[in-house]
Amino acid sequence: MTTADPEVHLRARGLTKRFGARPAVAGVDLEVYAGECFALVGPDGAGKTTTIRLLVGLLERDEGELEVLGLDPARQGRRLRPFLGYVPQRFGLYDDLTVAENLKFYARLFGVPVAERRRRIPELLAFARLELFQTRLAGALSGGMRQKLGLICALLHRPRLLFLDDPTFGVDPVSRRDFWQILHHLLADGITVFLSTAYLDEAERASRVGLLHEGRLLVTDTPEAIRAAFRGELLEVR
Repeated sequence: MTTADPEVHLRARGLTKRFGARPAVAGVDLEVYAGECFALVGPDGAGKTTTIRLLVGLLERDEGELEVLGLDPARQGRRLRPFLGYVPQRFGLYDDLTVAENLKFYARLFGVPVAERRRRIPELLAFARLELFQTRLAGALSGGMRQKLGLICALLHRPRLLFLDDPTFGVDPVSRRDFWQILHHLLADGITVFLSTAYLDEAERASRVGLLHEGRLLVTDTPEAIRAAFRGELLEVR
């Protein structure tokens, strides 16, 4: 596998992960390009979370090749980590810390210099419209606010590539809309976004979509092309 094309931020070939005899991810071929929003769509149990954990280096693959920003996540994770943002389904917020205290904690964890923290934290609070809630305990936030706080924690170190695992699961429609407005701002700033979702309407907002079923990537294309291929309706895998 070569890395000659600078537009490719992520490239997987034959990516496979098994738990026992069952493949959770089965021979996935995938490319994600700089500056795009790629949505991995599938029902619960399709392998979305396992795929993302492979891509960020939290799991080691059993077969296949993988490069993220030109590096192997499983073997070069320390070099890669400063360039990645990752928001799992349940981001590890500390409920007994305030919004601002959570941000300060993660800024230290990511090694953000003190002077940069002082600029970056107010900037992100304003970006997510959380300035008025910075003294509120994280445990007292609504689901939508928690998701936004988790997102800006993952943005503190200015990642080039952001992974979001089912970011709006269980979030009300208004918060989902606000979350997508934030993502569009990130894309406009040049951040590449890879997200998983079970919501087909959300997938249609992405640059490209991959349909995952039982660990296999069935099709990858633009939402428009997939709608056209399936006679105007986005394919739903059950």
